[in-house]
Amino acid sequence: MRTVFTGAARAALVLATCRAFYLPGVAPRTFRYGDKVELKVNKLTSVHTQIPYDYYSLKFCRPRGGIKQATENLGEFLSGDLIENSPYHLFMEQDQFCKVLCQVDLTKSDVAALKTIIREEYHHNWIIDNLPAASIVDSEQYIITAYAGGFPVGYQDHKASYLFNHVNIIVEYHPLDDGSRVVGFYVEPFTVKHKFANDAKWDGSGEAPPLSTCDKSGPMVYEAIAAKQDVQTGPVIFTYDVLWRASNVKWASRWDIYLSMDNAVPDKVHWFSIVNSLLIVLFLTVMVAMIMVRNLHRDIVRYNRVLSDEEKAEDREESGWKLVHADVFRPPDKLPMLFCVCVGTGVQVLLCAAIALIFAAAGFLSPANRGSLATAVLVLFVMMGIFAGYASATLYKTFKGRLWQKCTLCTAFAFPGVCFATFLTFDMLLYNYGSTGAVPVSSLISLLALWFGVSVPLVFVGAYLGYKREPLAYPTITSNIPREVPTPQPWYLSVWFTTTVGGILPFGACFVELFFILSSMWMDQYYYVFGFTGLVFIILVATCCEITIVLCYFQLCSENHRWWWRSFLTSGSTAFYVFAYSVDYFRRLGADEWFTYVLYFGYMGLICVGLFLLTGTCGFLACLWFTKKIYASIKVD
Repeated sequence: MRTVFTGAARAALVLATCRAFYLPGVAPRTFRYGDKVELKVNKLTSVHTQIPYDYYSLKFCRPRGGIKQATENLGEFLSGDLIENSPYHLFMEQDQFCKVLCQVDLTKSDVAALKTIIREEYHHNWIIDNLPAASIVDSEQYIITAYAGGFPVGYQDHKASYLFNHVNIIVEYHPLDDGSRVVGFYVEPFTVKHKFANDAKWDGSGEAPPLSTCDKSGPMVYEAIAAKQDVQTGPVIFTYDVLWRASNVKWASRWDIYLSMDNAVPDKVHWFSIVNSLLIVLFLTVMVAMIMVRNLHRDIVRYNRVLSDEEKAEDREESGWKLVHADVFRPPDKLPMLFCVCVGTGVQVLLCAAIALIFAAAGFLSPANRGSLATAVLVLFVMMGIFAGYASATLYKTFKGRLWQKCTLCTAFAFPGVCFATFLTFDMLLYNYGSTGAVPVSSLISLLALWFGVSVPLVFVGAYLGYKREPLAYPTITSNIPREVPTPQPWYLSVWFTTTVGGILPFGACFVELFFILSSMWMDQYYYVFGFTGLVFIILVATCCEITIVLCYFQLCSENHRWWWRSFLTSGSTAFYVFAYSVDYFRRLGADEWFTYVLYFGYMGLICVGLFLLTGTCGFLACLWFTKKIYASIKVD
């Protein structure tokens, strides 16, 4: 046992070293003094609605040469990113103060839209040199710096709405011999009711008159603001300052402060999660060891012992799991094809998650490559279709099923079809909202091409290989007449009880890390401690396997041979606890839109279905190995 714990601790140390490691993903760009540094704008986001909007859907200043969209990958489209150029002009190491960007006239509809956006706490998401803007928000009491989620469009104070129409753009650079590289990007927003000096007027053409509300000799400070810009009809002047600061941070390390949130979440929190999970695994390992070493060894010795003449004369009746040796490998009598499809899809999800975590922990899925994680998961899921087809076909052939074409079609279309139908429904609703979360038609065609052109053929290839191989070999021969399960069974071995209990410990092994994963998904937080995630994933799989083996042994001892579906449901119930936890987590969003409820619970339900298939497959495979192992060790007539 000490060896097991030591090995787990070593694995934790190895994986933890990867928690903040990543490959840059993009080539560094060196700027010389006076070079133009482009500032790009991304979608407007709110954690309360989860509905992203185009930056230029509101009446903000637009670039004079027109709006140009940046090239994006499939993962960025799926996440609703819409990166465009902006009218802001920045030049390397050249400070600028009190620069007038534009003047817009707000109509009643513009005011209503801005008030709604501010009330729902939407945020800007700006980018310089592929680096997102951190937010510095000043108030009378404190200054808050946030490294994720962008900076707010405005704020409300006693029903009055105020617009941030001035920004201090702070860019940190690392000087080199041949130029400088951008290593930090901050935006400090202010609300200022600007006025032109001498009550001058400006129609937007030519150079703007000087302002009386800001100083060209230095950046804007909170104490210098005389009046705030409330959201009302009429002209609004947008301005900005640019400050350049030299930094010792090297370009390769510029993402560190974003990923660690400036050490807002200490490592000891993740270590607490790991220690908690290891204790659960240790407890289950001891239970499994006791069953394997004590009970099973005693049972096997008793079953294999040669009876004396006196014992034969007594015709002693045996009891326990040996009595169901002729039925333990009998195919499930309820929905055998569905069982094969679930196991095949579970293998697909399991391999996809494991390989994606390996690449992420190794640093290949860089945060600089937006959408890389979503793209990687999608491609891996498609490529793992061959293993889904192989697993379902092998199991279905072992069950002596004849409708192999139907089984293969269900494997290729059931879970992916549910995912695509859900995604398409939400996509149409987002399109109706005018959101950037609505995926373009070209991206939908790409998804369909991946599904029908790659995934489905791979499933059929895997199924062909599965049907060509020999069925799974069992150590015992299944009888023609099924054995009746003794009744009544103990209450603690009922399907509902074992299913309910089976998911508690696996969920307990991962719930701390689950909080951070949900925060990255729904609260616009960065998550990049994939070393910890990989270790928690291993612990989750191990816990599912061990708890299922324990309950399966008790079930067989009660002479109940119907373990196939029970083993799947026992560990698969982890997904129900995750969904229940997500219901509790939803309160943090403070949602007030009906569509936010639909979007959140729709996607969380889909994720939990995938988790159900993954954990259920782990439990079934563990029980299959366990039953084959124990029945191969006894002598049967």
